[in-house]
Amino acid sequence: MSDPRFGTAPSLDDFADLAQAAFEALPEGFRRMAGEVMFRVEDFPEEAVLDDLGIDDAFGLTGLYHGVDLGHRSVFDPSPEPSMVVLYRRPILDEWAERGDVTLEDLVTHVLVHEIGHHFGLSDADIETIETAAE
Repeated sequence: MSDPRFGTAPSLDDFADLAQAAFEALPEGFRRMAGEVMFRVEDFPEEAVLDDLGIDDAFGLTGLYHGVDLGHRSVFDPSPEPSMVVLYRRPILDEWAERGDVTLEDLVTHVLVHEIGHHFGLSDADIETIETAAE
């Protein structure tokens, strides 16, 4: 699989650049509400993550939110660990190649926004409802 901008499949660094550009292209209010969430790109999720989620195929997870969502934070709780969105490069590339109907930038943006939705406290069902309404 190749992309004319990269010559080959985008590297982890290329993917981090795509994610940063996707985040910067989001509306300012959305970015501000996301706060200090950190972003990371890895090739695949760790086995322990897949086991915790009950996922057998590493290609079945394109992104993951780690942290306490904004709706469950309290000033009375100790400071939570930093919130982090992890994008998994290989599963995203696989989905992009299989679909063929979406740009890589759009798919990265989709996964990024989905995971930020979890940071806001939204469930997968909530996010799906919002996406369906936006179509």
